[in-house]
Amino acid sequence: MLLALLGVSLVASGLVGEHEYASVLTVGLQAVFLMFFIRHLAFVEAAARTVQPRSALDESGSDAEGDQLVFRSDYTPQLSVLVACHNEERVLDRLKDALRAFDYPSGLLQLIVIDDGSSDRTGELLDYWASEDSNLLALHRPAGASGGKSGALNAALSHVSGEVVVVFDADHRPRPDVPRRLARHFADLGVGAVQGCCRILNGEMSLIGTLVEMDYLAGYLVNEFGRQAVFRLPAYGGANCAVRTASLRAVGGWNENSVTEDTDLTLRLVLTGQRIRYDVTAVDEEEAVTTLRCYWVQRYRWARGHQQVWRDYRGAVWRSSRLSLLEKIETTMFLFVFHVPVFSFLGIGLLIAGFAGLTPMGSPLDQAAAVFWTLLFLGPLLELSTGLLLSGAARRKAFLLVFFLPLFFVSMVLCTKAWLDGVLDRRYSWAKTARTGGPPLSESEGGPAYKSHEVLP
Repeated sequence: MLLALLGVSLVASGLVGEHEYASVLTVGLQAVFLMFFIRHLAFVEAAARTVQPRSALDESGSDAEGDQLVFRSDYTPQLSVLVACHNEERVLDRLKDALRAFDYPSGLLQLIVIDDGSSDRTGELLDYWASEDSNLLALHRPAGASGGKSGALNAALSHVSGEVVVVFDADHRPRPDVPRRLARHFADLGVGAVQGCCRILNGEMSLIGTLVEMDYLAGYLVNEFGRQAVFRLPAYGGANCAVRTASLRAVGGWNENSVTEDTDLTLRLVLTGQRIRYDVTAVDEEEAVTTLRCYWVQRYRWARGHQQVWRDYRGAVWRSSRLSLLEKIETTMFLFVFHVPVFSFLGIGLLIAGFAGLTPMGSPLDQAAAVFWTLLFLGPLLELSTGLLLSGAARRKAFLLVFFLPLFFVSMVLCTKAWLDGVLDRRYSWAKTARTGGPPLSESEGGPAYKSHEVLP
């Protein structure tokens, strides 16, 4: 779509003149930035309004709009837990301890781990683990097998016996009550999938890790919760999540041609009329990337996949009779999250053109543009700040918010590259996030904690 817009832009520039067209383009960018600011503000308000000081979690609750949620604490369907593992030797002990600690009837819990062509001792360790636990099935895929994580999960789908499939990544450490909290939502037959709340366990290992930790607080305590509260359209996130087995099979399993199989499955479920629910009380911990290089690899994959999902489903979204106009707009904005940095890159190009004398500078329009550029950065900053407040994070982390500005410039470059590579159809395959294997941090060591506040389930 952006490529078509670029072509139209060149034609329009020739017809109306460079200065006039630059002004029109600037107005268009301002409109995009304003819409996303309003969206950020709505999410912040929804999350802040529904926070209550609590010492324990209820087994029933209401969503942010006060509607009674349909779930029962005694609803315990057969679960199949899937974990795809590729060169995960460093983190398997932590994963094994977490899965063994699940507070769920053992007769209703099937564990399937998939060795996805590992070159380290992952396959050997999984086989040994399976020999000790009759409830666990270890599967193996050959080196070079296609499909990445999606391929590994699809390989296990034929072995699934549960009514609900629960997925974790190998570096995750879910709390013992996570299966129960995720499963209870499927008492509502309209629910196709449920996403839990992920937090970072190794954020203190580096500055990048700390920034990712803060980003997750904003993402799961504000953004994801806000999407449910305002639009009832949270996303299935791919890990610490559950999907109804019948629904998964009905849409053909995970898409092996997508490097963001979670976003792809989100759209396919929503377009069939099923709902995804977010449970902020189903908490697990995962590793953050700790270097800028790993950050680039991970976020490039997210951007490339997210942008591809937009290209694949944009028409279906707007043709859907199951989505309201507001839901179509929100779904479009959700899919455009990794396009906004590309638009920002275009905006910087306009600024450079202005300094070079190619467009007029100092007009009222340019002064207004500065305001809207401020809104572009202020929206995410509000979410980040609110995430820190709701989590009870250490005050010193507020001073690190300034580092998100240079990190956004990194995002502009990687998202623009991902977009160009996508429209040029450059080959790309699943890129696994490197593991540190670092030990989880306790609250006394500065790890993230939800202290005296909890968001209602």
